[in-house]
Parts: sequence; C-alpha cells; structure tokens
Amino acid sequence: MAKRILVADDNPMIRKMLCRLFEIEEDYGICAEAENGQEAIELALHHRPDLIILDLAMPVLNGLETARELKKIMPDIPIILFTQHAHASKGLAGFEMIVDRIVPKTDARALMGHVKTLAPV
Repeated sequence: MAKRILVADDNPMIRKMLCRLFEIEEDYGICAEAENGQEAIELALHHRPDLIILDLAMPVLNGLETARELKKIMPDIPIILFTQHAHASKGLAGFEMIVDRIVPKTDARALMGHVKTLAPV
C-alpha cells in the first residue's frame, strides 16, 4: 500500500509541484492538500496521513504552530517543514524537536529523499 502524504502550502503552484512529484513515485501519493495550517490539522485528522509536509509561512496557523498542534494529536507522524528561504532553515534549528526535518524549498530535489527516510515503504 502506498504511503499517504498530506501537503499544506498556501501557494497553489507549490502544491501542484508536490503533487506531480508524488504522482511519479510508485509507493507514495497525496492523500490531501491544505491551503493553511488549520485546514492541514482538519485534513490530517480525517485522512490519517503517513507523513505531513508543511510550509512555514501559511495563513491562519503557520507551519510551526500547525506542527505543534499535530505533534500533540499525532506524535508518531513525521512532519517536514518545507520552507521558502534557505536562510530561515538555519534560524529554525531550535524547532527540530517539533518537526522531523526542515527542508529549504531551494533544495526541493532533496525532499523525496527525506520523505523516503521518514516514511519508508
């Protein structure tokens, strides 16, 4: 059975790019897409994904606020914070206890490797 991934990003182009990335991966698929942090939490509760990818800067709840809430209710689900600014990931080092990985969007090619490490088939 394919691993289910929830993607939360307020940028529809990023969500579309991530969906395409997972479409070509045989053992992984998108189970839901969220436009903001609150929607991500609601969809995670409904779909029970195997891994969650969160944007850092989202409306309603940002990625870190969303990750905190998700870890309270789903502590075993890995979370990747997919941030737009490479320099921001260095400043977020203290938040690694909240998220399982911080991946800059400038290094999107490495994202699938992190997904496969955190949610192996």
